[in-house]
Amino acid sequence: MGDHYPRRPTIAERRERRAAVDDPAVVLEAAMRFLEARSRSVHEVRRRLTSAGYKTDLVQGAIEKLGDIGVLDDEAFARAWVESRDRARPRGERALREELRLKGIDRSLVDVVLTERREGDGSAEGDETDEARSPDRVAAERLIEKQRRALDRIADPRRRRERAYAMLARNGFDPEICREVAARVATWDEDAGIAED
Repeated sequence: MGDHYPRRPTIAERRERRAAVDDPAVVLEAAMRFLEARSRSVHEVRRRLTSAGYKTDLVQGAIEKLGDIGVLDDEAFARAWVESRDRARPRGERALREELRLKGIDRSLVDVVLTERREGDGSAEGDETDEARSPDRVAAERLIEKQRRALDRIADPRRRRERAYAMLARNGFDPEICREVAARVATWDEDAGIAED
């Protein structure tokens, strides 16, 4: 009764089968499937393919081919990652730096991308200080606005400020931005939010 379905190969058996692969096209196809969901760093693709059991030289060849055709590009990946975070899940520079490090992005490239981020939100308006215009400040305010309903439920302004500060700190914002944005949260009323002064 139990033999109606064919037995699925174990992870070890699949890895063994992949280790026997000599066709670079098979490895390239596996890399392309991995990249279907979202863009990835070179490090992520290398780790995925080698942990799947493919030969190191074939993995390197697939990575080089993907780089040559422009599908795999750490610089473009890092920029897209930072833009995505700024838009959807605001993070401070410290958190972005750590996330990119974990993705295997070279430190010098991370520095370039984050410098561009700081300079990109430029100072076209003369009245505001650079700190008020910093991407971290904008991202911190965006994060607080996203969590506004939860923060509004805290009646005590001191506790609301503490909760906002902790949330910002957990998301990689530097202490000065945490302090400034959290202080404004403590004083907002139900309709004001965090509007610029």
